[in-house]
Parts: sequence; structure tokens; C-alpha cells
Amino acid sequence: MTADAASTPVELTDAQRAELVEKHLPIVGYITSEFIGRLPSHVSRDDLTSAGLMALFQASRGYDPTTGVPFARYANTRIRGAILDDLRGADWASRGVRSRARKLSATEDQLTTQLGRTPTPVELAGVLGVSVRELTETRDESQRAMVLSMQGFTADGGSIDDHLPTHTPGPEQELLHRERLGYLRAAIAALPERLRIVVEGYFLHERPMAELAEELGVTESRISQMRAEALALLRDGMNTHLSPEMVAPATGSAPAVKRKEAYYAAVGTQSDFKARLALSAFGAFAAPAPFSARTA
Repeated sequence: MTADAASTPVELTDAQRAELVEKHLPIVGYITSEFIGRLPSHVSRDDLTSAGLMALFQASRGYDPTTGVPFARYANTRIRGAILDDLRGADWASRGVRSRARKLSATEDQLTTQLGRTPTPVELAGVLGVSVRELTETRDESQRAMVLSMQGFTADGGSIDDHLPTHTPGPEQELLHRERLGYLRAAIAALPERLRIVVEGYFLHERPMAELAEELGVTESRISQMRAEALALLRDGMNTHLSPEMVAPATGSAPAVKRKEAYYAAVGTQSDFKARLALSAFGAFAAPAPFSARTA
């Protein structure tokens, strides 16, 4: 192979790009969570996720496997850059806000040094010549401006990622997380039919309790009871296989204990390890056939 041929980019097929995107969707969630933990509550997780998903898609279109760079590393860089760009674009802070923020910070530091403690809002407002309300508004504005001003975050113009610690899960943590998700899906699938309808309807499809009550022919209060019963079963059904020491012995009548034990066993037999990892993939909820036992 000639040098020119070796340097020719390899263009992936649409199917290969789609496979890359689907396989690496969790990366967007991890990076978004990492950023959102450092940002004020008004920053929208959905907006950051959208920017990350678009970057993942664009990364799949621009990726060249002949470079030898793993796609996960390539996409990670693109996603982080896209989220930072989105944050920069949302920076609404004016020069006045930034000026007040700097003055507030400098005054607070000066008073802390003089008093030997953190100054109270009244003391700080008095030195600045503003009301406590104005001080609170300035502080809120300064916090938003400080966090959203990602550009120029460091004096040397470096990336924020070079200065903040990262908490990206390693392969072991990701594997455990995916197995738990797989067990959760299996546990939902193994629920008695009516409890499964309540869990899927309320938590997955966000249906109101009144609608579920009408469908099942019960009261809203009964739906609430069924939801609590289902959550208890899900918890113990998963813990039976993941953390057995957390599961208390089943109590109640003999038939009730037998039904619970049968459910716990069904959670484990719904799928094997490989299938549980597949069940945890992002996509449509496609649970196995429900366990036939009924408790509601």
C-alpha cells in the first residue's frame, strides 16, 4: 500500500455510523453529568445533552478509523467542546455585571482578612453602599456570570478540562452500571401484569394515576398502593441478585411468601449476563415477556 493510499480517509457507512452513535450514547450522559455538577441549577441539562448528542452524531460522520484513535476518545473531545461552546453561547453577562462581581469578590476578601471571619451580608452591603437585596442580586448574577464565562476561564487560555478534576466512570463502573440497568429491566418484566402496567405507565410513560386507575378499574388510592408494592418488589428482586445481604426474609402468609420467592427467582432467570448488558442499551424499552404470577 502506498503512502497516499494509507492516508486516504476511510468513510464509514450509514449503518456503521449509527452503530457508533448507539454504542457510545452513554458517554454523552456521563459528560453532561460531569458538567452539570459544577453549574448552577438554572443551566438546563437537556440543552447540554442536546449539544452533546449533536456532537456525537457529527463525530461519527467525521471519524476516520485509520488514524488509530479510538472513537470513544475522539467523540469525548468533540462532545466536551460542543458543551463548552453551548455554555459560551449562553453567557448573557454584561460588563456591568462582571464589574460588580469583581468588586463584590474583592470587598468580601478584604473584609474577611480584616475581621478574621466571613462578613455578614449586612456588613458587606454597608461597605459596598448597597442594600442587602441588591447585594443578593449581585451575588446571584456574579455566580451565573462566573460559571457561564467558560471562555477565559484560565489566564493561559487553557481548556477548563485541564484544570477541573474529571469523574468519568471507568470500564468496571460502566459495566456494573449496565448490569444494574439490565437487572432493572428484567425485574420490571417479571412483575405481575397489573403491577407492571402501573410501573411502566407511571414511571416510563408518565401517565397520570387517574388514567391508570380507570384502565385497571381501581381507585387512584389503589394505584398508589400498587406502585409502592411494585417498588418494594423491584428493590428486593434486584437486591436478591446484586446485594443479597440487603434483602430481609420474606414475611406474610405462605402463599404470599411463595409468590415473592418465585418472583425473585424469575428476575434472575429472565436473562443471562450478556442479555442483561444488551437490555441496558439505550433505546426502546423492549422487556421480555412478563412473569405470569399475580399479586394485585
